[in-house]
Amino acid sequence: MTVTVTHHVRRALLPASVGLAAVAVVTSVALLLVNNSGAQAAQAPVGLGTAANFSVLAGSTVTNTGPSFLAQDLGVSPGNTATGFPPGLVGGAIHLADAVALQAKNDLTTAYNDAAGRTPFTNLPAELGGSTLIHGVYRIGAAQLTGQLTLDSQNDPAAVWIFQIDSTLTTAPNSSVIFINGASPCNVYWQIGSSATIDTGTIFVGNILAATSITMNTGATLQGRALAETGAVTLDTNTITEPICSQPTGTPTSTPTGTPTGTPTGTPTGTPTGTPTGTPTGPPTGTPTGPPTGRPTRSHLPITGPGGGSTLIPVLTAAGTSMVVVGGLLVFLYRRRMHES
Repeated sequence: MTVTVTHHVRRALLPASVGLAAVAVVTSVALLLVNNSGAQAAQAPVGLGTAANFSVLAGSTVTNTGPSFLAQDLGVSPGNTATGFPPGLVGGAIHLADAVALQAKNDLTTAYNDAAGRTPFTNLPAELGGSTLIHGVYRIGAAQLTGQLTLDSQNDPAAVWIFQIDSTLTTAPNSSVIFINGASPCNVYWQIGSSATIDTGTIFVGNILAATSITMNTGATLQGRALAETGAVTLDTNTITEPICSQPTGTPTSTPTGTPTGTPTGTPTGTPTGTPTGTPTGPPTGTPTGPPTGRPTRSHLPITGPGGGSTLIPVLTAAGTSMVVVGGLLVFLYRRRMHES
């Protein structure tokens, strides 16, 4: 497991005229790589409990400016105010000083203490920008993100990052946190001793667990959750989406809210293929049509007249019929033919 701090490595390649500074930087990088062995231990996700249902959770109040969008619930406890909705939109429910918000705050406190107590950990310098970090636990005094921080899961979708920050987390405008090799935003936790400020245009990821407050400046986005224990959460035209999890982050305790809107569009395309299968059942219906087959035959029979003479009389007989003369009488004999259906 390695930690690559890009900008420190570049300083180590400067000319000898800055030899002392280069030696100091190389030394700090070497110590970072050695100490990183502590962060290599696989960590389980931090259980958020019911707090996992919230995009924003605050202790005192939530204020919003502009068309912000929260994919999950919004909650405040023990405070009871959330202003700026609308124009802000909440994809879930709004809980103000109710039992649901109180339970979520209790679960947040449990999660905060869990994250703060994880060991072993690796100490990091304040500036996170330009670094590539594999999974593990990292401790920082006051964290600053300028530019890009890369989180490398090393093809482990269940990799977990826990950042233990003693005081504040601040990002510079347009900074970002990105993933490589299959990492999950759901498994990133920022445990912050006081407050976090996510500056304008920053693309941030993970679950922010702040002891006091969280501020997101204009246009900043978060794939994760902004959860503040005692203070306020301040928003300004922000988008907070639910992080995609490779595994559960706790047991769900509520059901989805809201109903789908709109109707499906488009029509089916193509034509049915194939032919009907099966055979007809039951006897045939209807009556035979067409004339009988076969032809009548002509024959001559002798008929004895009153004077005793004989006369040949032509007689037509159908197939299967014969005639005989008995005592001067013409008698037809029929043969009955059996037909099988």
